[in-house]
Amino acid sequence: MRQAGVLDVGCHSALLTVVQRRPGAVLEPVFSRKVRLSLHETLDRKGRLDKAGMKSVERAVAEAVAADPRPRGPEVFAFATSVIRDAPNRDEVIARVARATGTRLRVLPGEEEARLAYVAARQWAGPTAGQLLVLDIGGGTVEIASGTRDQPRVVHSLPLGARRITRDWLPGGTVPSRRSLAEILQHLRRSLEAVPGLPQAEPGVRVLACSKTFEQLARLAAAQSRTPRTRRRLTLPRLHTAVSLLADAAPSRRAKLPGISRHRAEQSLAGALIAQALMEACGATSVEICPWSTREGLLLEHLGVAPTPVGRPRRVG
Repeated sequence: MRQAGVLDVGCHSALLTVVQRRPGAVLEPVFSRKVRLSLHETLDRKGRLDKAGMKSVERAVAEAVAADPRPRGPEVFAFATSVIRDAPNRDEVIARVARATGTRLRVLPGEEEARLAYVAARQWAGPTAGQLLVLDIGGGTVEIASGTRDQPRVVHSLPLGARRITRDWLPGGTVPSRRSLAEILQHLRRSLEAVPGLPQAEPGVRVLACSKTFEQLARLAAAQSRTPRTRRRLTLPRLHTAVSLLADAAPSRRAKLPGISRHRAEQSLAGALIAQALMEACGATSVEICPWSTREGLLLEHLGVAPTPVGRPRRVG
């Protein structure tokens, strides 16, 4: 039975996922191992990982790979997300991890992450899904993709991620004034308005949100509305409520709010503001939470479930 593995090294964890393809189940889990990281705490003002950060990546990759119980299996595709991809000392980090663990991390351009998130969302949505608009908020970047077929027609990757906005506008996750909140939203809105051909949630378009940021905001909104079924959907009015809750709380208190994890509490407010500006810019009054993203897109393509592109989707701008 065909198997595929992906090692995803991000800001908060190194996650090894191995799946297999079985009739009736597109992705059947075989093995998973997560090692926690806190790379945002090891970055300087220029986004460089310090020695402690590099050492923690080495340790996490080594632990995740060593935990794989398979005596032999397919090569694992190991990749690093924007926290390492965008670091000025990226090459040094990758070289050190390769020397220490024998695993060489690859980096994917933001547009490729957007494409893979779309591929995953398309498979998750099912064969009857029509036009899709896929939104993904990462730590360093925001990915947007849209299309009507297996591959997206348009992709965007924008430097508006939750970690980046926290660092530049909300250092330490501090509680902002209403004026500061308005300034951050204005910056986000202007940045999105400047994107040519930004896909819109027109009638008939299914809008899917593929990220932990959207997942946690949906859980927080559902807890406030006391309707658990809404955890798989996030509306703009409920997002406004979530923004207010997060803005009034220090990071230590945000971590105690329903749905907000401790290691994402500091950047949760920035994530909520980005989600609001993104939904507004795309004309989306609500989004459906999709649990699959870039990682699953890679797994699907390595399994041959999703066809790889003949050409590349169009990047506008």
